[in-house]
Amino acid sequence: MYKKYSTFPFVFWSAFFIVLPLFLIVFYSLTAKGTINFTLENFSTFLTPKFMTVLARSLVLSIKATAICIILGYPMAYIISRMEEKKQKIAVMLFVLPMWMNFLLRTYAWVAILNKNGIINNILGFFNIAPLNLLYNEFAIILGMVYNFIPFMVFPIYTVLNKMDESLLEAARDLGASTTQTFLKVILPLSIPGIVSGITMVFLPALSTFVISSILGGGRVMLIGNLVQEQFLVFNNWNFGSAISMVLMAFIIVSMLILNRFESEDSRGGIGI
Repeated sequence: MYKKYSTFPFVFWSAFFIVLPLFLIVFYSLTAKGTINFTLENFSTFLTPKFMTVLARSLVLSIKATAICIILGYPMAYIISRMEEKKQKIAVMLFVLPMWMNFLLRTYAWVAILNKNGIINNILGFFNIAPLNLLYNEFAIILGMVYNFIPFMVFPIYTVLNKMDESLLEAARDLGASTTQTFLKVILPLSIPGIVSGITMVFLPALSTFVISSILGGGRVMLIGNLVQEQFLVFNNWNFGSAISMVLMAFIIVSMLILNRFESEDSRGGIGI
């Protein structure tokens, strides 16, 4: 009897905060504004070149930010995993510390760094270099994404690398594998689950973000997250905004399925020297 009722809080929470909101989003996306008549007009409107361009731009910027996070995050995670335990804790704390600050404040800080009177251009001016246009463009948005989301790439990879069985590395060296071969055939394959988790945790929020593009893009670069925000808060068009949200949700689900499938296939592949 206890087990029967012990799941009630979870069921209530899921129904009220997950199922019901999702049902409302689906309902609004399939109805016309101000009516309860079912229609696919909201989706057909989104499929026009104007909005597809926004979706394509969002995908490209998200992929670029995720790729940069992998390139920068993997070496960081590997270096931390090879440190002494005390130094590991300090390094992890340095990554966690900025995340204790409000997300908006962290993003606004880059405005002071990148604008024409900011820190970078003041340093360049000291060397008589003309100010660079670093703010309110795609470069600034990608930089903001990388800065805010790179810990979500580092931590999963670090966790996997830190738990790796050292005997496997010793066995690879005993079998005559070089440092490069050991990395490519042992360390990298075993760290794939961490990489996949990191990609998921970076790509998905990067694809749906609107705060970073609003602040560092200055309203000049429209992403799909800004489009959803605009429909709900500016135009009060919940129906079209819900349809865009459904399309975004579909991309997220497909991305997760692809990544999970890739992770499953890699785990079955094993390693070899």
